[in-house]
Amino acid sequence: MAEIEHRTVSANGIDIHIAEAGEGPLVLLCHGFPELWYSWRHQMPALADAGYRVVAPDQRGYGGTDSPEAVDAYTEFHLVGDMVGLVSALGESRAAIVGHDWGAPVAWSAALWRPDVFGAVAALSVPVSARPPMSPIDSMTKMFGDRFFYMLYFQDVGVAEHELEHDVRTTMRKMFFGASGDAAPDGSAYANPPPRTAYFLDQLEDTEKLPDWLTEEDLDYFVDAFTRNGFRGPLNWYRCLDRSWELSAPFQGQKIEQPALFLGGDRDAYSDSRMEENMREVAVNLVDVVMLPGVGHWVQQEAPEETNSTLLAFLGDVWPTGASRR
Repeated sequence: MAEIEHRTVSANGIDIHIAEAGEGPLVLLCHGFPELWYSWRHQMPALADAGYRVVAPDQRGYGGTDSPEAVDAYTEFHLVGDMVGLVSALGESRAAIVGHDWGAPVAWSAALWRPDVFGAVAALSVPVSARPPMSPIDSMTKMFGDRFFYMLYFQDVGVAEHELEHDVRTTMRKMFFGASGDAAPDGSAYANPPPRTAYFLDQLEDTEKLPDWLTEEDLDYFVDAFTRNGFRGPLNWYRCLDRSWELSAPFQGQKIEQPALFLGGDRDAYSDSRMEENMREVAVNLVDVVMLPGVGHWVQQEAPEETNSTLLAFLGDVWPTGASRR
């Protein structure tokens, strides 16, 4: 099994901690909220053993990577810029990019904005859709009114930090379990949300015994990192939703033409019946949409073997190890 190594590289004006393994065509793995490179611990050896150079960074604001102070330093353009800079810092000119949760919009946007750099894209849990006519915050405010929605709750600096950092172990346990297939989320948080004065963690189911896919040692790794660094940087990603929307105006109507894959869980509350149709409006070469039964939001951790086989089948066709990607 390929060994995972760690180092720090400078790219796009910040220091980025990366985990890397293997040799071959470059594949970047972009984690989500609130995660780390460690979320890809099951994928990295499998992809490296198959002949890929696999790199999973702690993204901006996370883990061992720099966390700029300014809220507006976390737009999608900064995040995609980090990945473009990382490809160059690794001595490469081309990569396939894979993203989960918040990493999925990073991957989708990277493919949309820089097709010269990213030759294939795979997204887990969060689909792509056309740029909406209304800003995200205005749209969510109109939809939820005086009811709670977590992305609106995250907007006020300091509020969510106080809640999430009070007991980091409880936060991480409830986040992972509460959005997993084991907790069987039913979408009620969206269908019948509580009042705006509610707290985020109160809406997530807790457990005394971790599910089989998450060990106490796994949880320790996440808890240690977020205890050290807090949640300010990760939450700033949400605080740049409107700014990212404003800056993306020049790309209105542009299509993703590279080969694309979507992988999700059928017990993820984020999925909906029109998801594939909406994705195909933007990702015109969407090779496959795979929905894993009994799996929730944390696809690559909940179902590592199925995730690995799906990614390897996709990459084997569109990003083969026998071809040079420099």
